[in-house]
Amino acid sequence: MAKILVTGGCGYIGSHTIVDLIENGFTVISVDDNSRSTPYPVSGIEQITGRRIKNYNVDLKNFDETRAVFQENPDIAGVIHFAAYKAVGESVIEPLMYYENNLFGLINLLKCVQEFSVPYFVFSSSCTVYGNPDDIPVTESSPVKKAESPYGATKQMGEEILSNFSARANTKSILLRYFNPVGAHPTCFIGEQPVGKPQNLVPVITQTAIGKLQKVTVFGNDYPTRDGSCVRDYIHVCDIAHAHTLALQYLMDQRNKTNCDIFNLGTGNGVTVLEAIQAFEKVSGVKLNYEIGPRRAGDVVAIYANNDLARKELGWEIKYDLSDMMRTAWAWEKKIKAAEEKVKSN
Repeated sequence: MAKILVTGGCGYIGSHTIVDLIENGFTVISVDDNSRSTPYPVSGIEQITGRRIKNYNVDLKNFDETRAVFQENPDIAGVIHFAAYKAVGESVIEPLMYYENNLFGLINLLKCVQEFSVPYFVFSSSCTVYGNPDDIPVTESSPVKKAESPYGATKQMGEEILSNFSARANTKSILLRYFNPVGAHPTCFIGEQPVGKPQNLVPVITQTAIGKLQKVTVFGNDYPTRDGSCVRDYIHVCDIAHAHTLALQYLMDQRNKTNCDIFNLGTGNGVTVLEAIQAFEKVSGVKLNYEIGPRRAGDVVAIYANNDLARKELGWEIKYDLSDMMRTAWAWEKKIKAAEEKVKSN
């Protein structure tokens, strides 16, 4: 029952990963200041697993508060670090906010990992580190090109920091470069619940379909792709979550090849934005209101993963397809609306 600290544990991927960790025998604590999340997933996690996790409402940019978590939990065996701002478009508008939050938080966390001799660290990275790749699908050895956004740059810098740290510290690390997590837990007790206007495609789709948003804007239809819209690799959040558990087990079993191993987490299938919209319409039976808008700063043209390494080394398997992703995302959105209507009626 090793104790794992999950930062950003009330967030989208963090909450699903906590469920997967608990289901695989780990004890979990969370740090999340709820600046980009709500405390709700703590109860959702309990409904799924029967376990009530403790969340520390701590901003990782505050070193003393961060260190206090480690002082209270000297038996932390591993850290999975999700806590970061993640909106590409917002990062273009507010670059300093992204550099400050994403990098200062990581550095403070690693200072504590070093001081308290935490042996294992898993970093939530991103396919944005590849920039606009020359060849797709991308492998772990594909060139890390100039980032297209400050968000992508913070992930590149975070990887470099962790690589340098792991070369000298007694901490073994894994960088998980994942692509576009979507969907919700099949129970619908947790899912993607952005604070404010959603920045990612699928919650924009579901909120438009439910009537919260007026329309979906497709940012550009003149890219050199099969239908002119950007190509992405959408992967179910539960598949992503399980990869983090496998990554920890991989480190604990001393199977790592270096002090800082890297894995891509994607399905290996490129899907255009328009194809994603069509997949949602087919699953939901809802005709979506969407329009073509101008290109969005920071977007890469097309990217999807080669996931052979994660399959081979981690034993990772994809369980959910695009229809499952859209089906669970839509079920989650309808549950949110039902809960909101219930509150209004009381």
